[in-house]
Amino acid sequence: MINVKDILRSKAKGDVYTFTPDATVLAAIELMAEKNVGSLLVLENDNLVGIITERDYSRKVILEGKSSTNTLVKEIMNQKLVVINPSTTIEECMALMIENAVRYLPVIEEGRVIGVISMGNVVNTIISEQNIVINNLQQYIMQG
Repeated sequence: MINVKDILRSKAKGDVYTFTPDATVLAAIELMAEKNVGSLLVLENDNLVGIITERDYSRKVILEGKSSTNTLVKEIMNQKLVVINPSTTIEECMALMIENAVRYLPVIEEGRVIGVISMGNVVNTIISEQNIVINNLQQYIMQG
């Protein structure tokens, strides 16, 4: 069974991008664009206090007519966090994402953030695993 540790190991870059709650939304969105990511973890004194996503920006800033330069990250970040650990299985990640309607799961180990798993990571991993099973079954059938 594939777990979060395997996904983190296979990710091209293990960087975790973070921001502070008192920064402007504009600065956060600029970092997301620069790093080509859809979310940032929000840390205060090295403690995970929230997550800000492109979806938060579009729904809580743009649609409400707020200004990116005057709105702070803490005003729109999601504080209801669903976190996982490195031993969480990919199936458990998928269930948590669906159950909680989230697209990102911060990974915590020994009280500190070590990564983020996205819905894309989970789906791609499941598809890869299914392709391996299909190929193995096809080889088995051809040998029999």
